[in-house]
Amino acid sequence: MHTVKVIAAGFALLGILLLIAPRLNTGGRHPIVYAMKLFIPLWFVASVINLIVGITRAGYSFLQEAPILLVVFGVPALVASLIWWRFGRTAS
Repeated sequence: MHTVKVIAAGFALLGILLLIAPRLNTGGRHPIVYAMKLFIPLWFVASVINLIVGITRAGYSFLQEAPILLVVFGVPALVASLIWWRFGRTAS
């Protein structure tokens, strides 16, 4: 259940960045593409923090947490990559 909540938090962050994208000063780049470029590293850092918490506080090993990291980071990052690809094509 925790994994689902963390993935939902990733989609919430993605949604927030999509909402504020038109207000971002992108220097001529498409604002949604810029927002996705912000989202992916931010979400990676948050996913690694989740991994560290799982290891230090929940008592899981790295090998137990690594596949969870892939899912937690991968699902929202895949959606962000698809959005980036879609809007990146129209911007050029």
